[in-house]
Amino acid sequence: MSLKITIAKNEEEFDRIAAWKIIGCMLSNPHAVIGLSTGQTTKNMHRIVSEIFRSNPFDVSGITLFGLDEITNVPRDYDGACYTMLKNQIVDALGIKEENFIMPPTLSDNYTEEAKKFQSELELRGGIDLQILGLGTNGHLGFNQPGTPFESETWISRMDGVLEARVRKETRITEGELGGLTLGIKNIMHARKIVLAAKGDSKAEIVKKMLCNPITTDIPASILQLHPDCEFLLDEQAAKHL
Repeated sequence: MSLKITIAKNEEEFDRIAAWKIIGCMLSNPHAVIGLSTGQTTKNMHRIVSEIFRSNPFDVSGITLFGLDEITNVPRDYDGACYTMLKNQIVDALGIKEENFIMPPTLSDNYTEEAKKFQSELELRGGIDLQILGLGTNGHLGFNQPGTPFESETWISRMDGVLEARVRKETRITEGELGGLTLGIKNIMHARKIVLAAKGDSKAEIVKKMLCNPITTDIPASILQLHPDCEFLLDEQAAKHL
């Protein structure tokens, strides 16, 4: 199977290409279900989508947006919560109705049940039409860290130590286990179309391993080699070892 790889000349082109993938899905399918990711890789594409929408509004009344994952055991208004980031970066700018912004809660007495509800709600809406993914430097997708079984469905993963330390510092939360409620790898692979976005020199090594090494749970993103409609969007720095 040949892989679809797009290499942008610079960061601006990278962000604009990604933004138009999102807009294109909305325009071609007025009832699209679109999964977004948070972080440094995706915030500018969200900004561009919002800017284009403000300049040239179009009907998004039937569009569903959701986040790939969410931090658990933090306040929902915490700036680092995926709900808050997506709401501030794109959801409010597009005027997406509250009932069409699907996110699991950050606080719950039963995260296992919340994971089931989150997955069920996406299935009731017909499944994922487009999933935007970032790429962790160790190959993780969402909170699916190395070693996560490929057949995993929506679940609650333990947060890696570096991120946990930062979240605790920012929230001043000292007790309780921090984790991430995330779509499983099986759920991700069921998306009709995927765009894996990776930019910057820090992603170059894992991009090479993801695309050139054998598929392995040690590099969760390597499973995307098997997806029938996955586009790997890279900038020149991320693609330098290919």
